[in-house]
Amino acid sequence: MSVTVPAGFRASGVTAGLKASGKPDLALVVNDGPLAVAAAVYTSNRCVAHPVRWSREVTADGSVRAVVLNSGGANCYTGPDGYATTAATAARVGAGVGCPATDIVVCSTGLIGDLLDREKLAAGVDAAVAALSGDGGRAAAEAIMTTDTHPKTVVRTAPGGWSVAGMAKGAGMLAPGLATMLVVLTTDADVDAATCAAALRAATRTTFDRLDSDGCMSTNDTVLLMASGAAGVTPAAAEFAEAVRAVCHDLTMLLLSDAEGSEHDITITVRGAASEDDAVEVGRAVARSNLFKCAVFGRDPNWGRILAAAGTTGAAFDPDAIDVAMNGVWICRGGQPGESRDLVDLTPRQVEVTVDLHAGAETATVWTNDLTHAYVHENSAYST
Repeated sequence: MSVTVPAGFRASGVTAGLKASGKPDLALVVNDGPLAVAAAVYTSNRCVAHPVRWSREVTADGSVRAVVLNSGGANCYTGPDGYATTAATAARVGAGVGCPATDIVVCSTGLIGDLLDREKLAAGVDAAVAALSGDGGRAAAEAIMTTDTHPKTVVRTAPGGWSVAGMAKGAGMLAPGLATMLVVLTTDADVDAATCAAALRAATRTTFDRLDSDGCMSTNDTVLLMASGAAGVTPAAAEFAEAVRAVCHDLTMLLLSDAEGSEHDITITVRGAASEDDAVEVGRAVARSNLFKCAVFGRDPNWGRILAAAGTTGAAFDPDAIDVAMNGVWICRGGQPGESRDLVDLTPRQVEVTVDLHAGAETATVWTNDLTHAYVHENSAYST
């Protein structure tokens, strides 16, 4: 199960020596066609890494032949030499797979401010090109890991004989901005760039963009969709969009469950909102409340922290009409105590929070996780 399940793709993952651990750190995914169609979304952070600057230009025309991804360094805030390293890496891949550098997307992940070793990258690219195969998707998914505890891959096969697959990395700095991590999606459907772009943006809006693990947005976030057309099947636009959304959703859940040091996966559903934007705003406010996240870690169904977070938003609702449930127990009714909070069991990893604003008919879901000792420990020593 990997990005090479759709026909027309090869991949590899190798060790270039960018990580002190000696673990795999460079991945390559190549689209052998016949199409070279692509679409991408990137972080909305104003402070972006050199690979994002480069790749935005590459994907502007809707055509990509390959993507190279390295862990072991974000190549962000590394000056002119950092951008030159990105360009040189793309050129090296292009020479290896037989296409211009301007058809190569580059992604990097790791510590900000460290210049990547260009010689090691070049040697790693050569090794990755030599290792390309139809079975290389798993190795590629392993090579892009940083604090991830396991590779994240998903495949959805359609009845018509085409498929969509994806791989992702991400365990921290998961907050919205069109994308929230590094993701490569592949499909062998015969679709054009406009169809890919529409499907990808619709999918990321309700999946990756609703994952708010720790409120921290990365400088390198990229989600890339490549289409080879090798299946020779053109699905209906709606069918294709749903397959892309399903893969993005499944990857989102994998990212959530692997969030650094977390003990609870929290689903926050806001219903009865006057607009979808209001529902998202309230859900996001709850997801970003450190007090609420600490309470869940402590197995404390403190619904007051949920209402306090909702009250910081500009969403339309009557504060005296709001209802809140945790794991199916309506512990707040009409802005007052409801069922006993002692009925709420927060022992399971999965936590369901429902907030009913009684202000309209719109609903939205946001995902987050609890704030744990392990999360603080891991991120206190990230650069050491």
